[in-house]
Amino acid sequence: MSSPHDELTAAIGTYFDGLYFSDTAKLRAVFHPYALYACATEGTLTYLTMDEYFPIVDARPSPASRNEPRADKILSIEFAGPVTARACLNCAIGPKFFTDYLTFVKLDGRWQIISKVFHFDLQK
Repeated sequence: MSSPHDELTAAIGTYFDGLYFSDTAKLRAVFHPYALYACATEGTLTYLTMDEYFPIVDARPSPASRNEPRADKILSIEFAGPVTARACLNCAIGPKFFTDYLTFVKLDGRWQIISKVFHFDLQK
């Protein structure tokens, strides 16, 4: 039997793979359909629903197709209780290096991202 930490780490792995391969089937498996996607790095609020976000992922070339090195890293995981957790992660897509704050809820027996709030820096 796996621990909540192992289950959450597996969900984060699916998230990383979904981004690296631009695979929205994987991302749909880990994002709750009503998840929030938000960023203010460029001085304005970017706020998307999953119905708006997934077509963007589908339209972009995947980092894997460009042989980009993976920069996936779990910085921290915190549990607020048995069905609520938060993870801080790093990853990269193209010239952007991301710090993601993902909030998870465990519903229907699986961990799902309910919010993704992130910052990015441009790599040189």
